[in-house]
Amino acid sequence: MNTNRASINEQYSMVSVMKPETTEPLVIVNSGQLIAQTNYWDSEMALNGFIYLSWNAGVARILVPDKLNSYVREMRTGKYCILSQGPWLATDNFSMELLFEDKTSCPFSVQISPGQTDRVNACAHKDEGFFVTVWTRDGMQLRMPAKFRKVDALPFLLPWAH
Repeated sequence: MNTNRASINEQYSMVSVMKPETTEPLVIVNSGQLIAQTNYWDSEMALNGFIYLSWNAGVARILVPDKLNSYVREMRTGKYCILSQGPWLATDNFSMELLFEDKTSCPFSVQISPGQTDRVNACAHKDEGFFVTVWTRDGMQLRMPAKFRKVDALPFLLPWAH
């Protein structure tokens, strides 16, 4: 069962999401684009090494679990992040790919499933671009421009021009 609660005021809101693979609700208290408080880092999801993508006030916030903190160093190499949405090739299930474009032949990327985000189509209207922030238990680590695209299949792993 998925449960979403969010206040009308995006300046300070709380999102509580029950993820299908866990029994505990994930709670994120927002202060505009910032995360004021969350239980994510001590959740089953984080302890099992799953990244989480949360949306608020027009920003995509990537929450990185403790055991994947080394990913932040790789994410920093990107000039911008490309969020690609489409079916996963092997299963045809919806997924998202987060590609940190660094203009190399092998940019860092991660793929997430629907259970790893609180809003599946939050960026579908983001033709003008938006921002991604990366968070660890120690707070916001990174902010960069982002672009969104829908693709026929994931993994896509191609630069923006494609």
